[in-house]
Amino acid sequence: METDVKSGNHRTAGEGAPQDGGKGAGKAAARGSFLQSVRSVRSGPLILVILAMVGAFWIISPFFGTAENLSTTALGFAINGIVVIGMVLTLISGGVDLSVGSVLAVVGIVAARFIEGGAGPALSVLAGIATGLLCGLINGLLIGKVGLNPLITTLGMMGIARGASYVITQGTSISLYGKLSPALSYVGSGGVLGVPVIVIIFVLVVVVSDVLFRRSGAARKVFYLGSNEKAAVLSGLNTGRLKIGVYLFSGLLSALAGILMISRFKVATPLAGNGLELTAISAAVIGGASLNGGEGSAVGSALGILMLALIRNILVLQNVSVYWQDLVAGIILIGAVLIDHMSHQRRTK
Repeated sequence: METDVKSGNHRTAGEGAPQDGGKGAGKAAARGSFLQSVRSVRSGPLILVILAMVGAFWIISPFFGTAENLSTTALGFAINGIVVIGMVLTLISGGVDLSVGSVLAVVGIVAARFIEGGAGPALSVLAGIATGLLCGLINGLLIGKVGLNPLITTLGMMGIARGASYVITQGTSISLYGKLSPALSYVGSGGVLGVPVIVIIFVLVVVVSDVLFRRSGAARKVFYLGSNEKAAVLSGLNTGRLKIGVYLFSGLLSALAGILMISRFKVATPLAGNGLELTAISAAVIGGASLNGGEGSAVGSALGILMLALIRNILVLQNVSVYWQDLVAGIILIGAVLIDHMSHQRRTK
């Protein structure tokens, strides 16, 4: 087993998976700190690129550096970033979750329906969270226990969740103006010392996830699983249970993002999160996750979604057509995957 603490990512090579189920392994990774993630080989240059982009965009557009634009950009990528953290864990496990955007939408719809029905904010939020966890549980059971392909399974869940959103709403949006509780309204539009609450929640999710990825024995087993599933099985790891946990985690964070979405916009729409799965994969790969599994970090993924948000923001400020924005997003995704593929081939050689 090889642990790359410097890069903030963990890899297990060959058949040398831990014979103790991962309990005694990964000590070097456990000693890794949040600051090490920020200074990692992959994250360091990414930070420099982001800083250079900010400087260039500041010069290109006089509106880029305004408080209103920066706040709007931060709010946008914070909600998406929470979903990305769930996506990166599925990639680390060797899988993928294409249902994240649709789960976000159906969670918002379910919570909105409860609010409309007069349910309290706590019950409405719990109903939404339970919906996200149910979607994650179904994905996990089908992938971890039945053995279905993650791509096909989550693609099917994407259609189910999106279809359920349309069935519940009959294709219309649910307005929540004047119906949200003061607490939910504050989460969506309030701030602490000028920092939006949603951004604070995103930062907390990143920090907590980074600590869990580095110090949790269960998380280290997920890295082993993604690096070499056959070796993980032979070493006695319960891979089925690990996969269920991974997709539950992804469903939970998608649900959290769905709740934050309706609290911010005060409307639930079946179109919410459309295309978010591609954005999440792009951000995770840009931040160091590998489509081959076994690699990834919460901090790197957060930097990846920040980079994508800055690029999309400057395109909007320059009045670039939305069609070109989608084209650029596709190019970035293919470029990130190409870099990951070349890096993997180089390490293999």
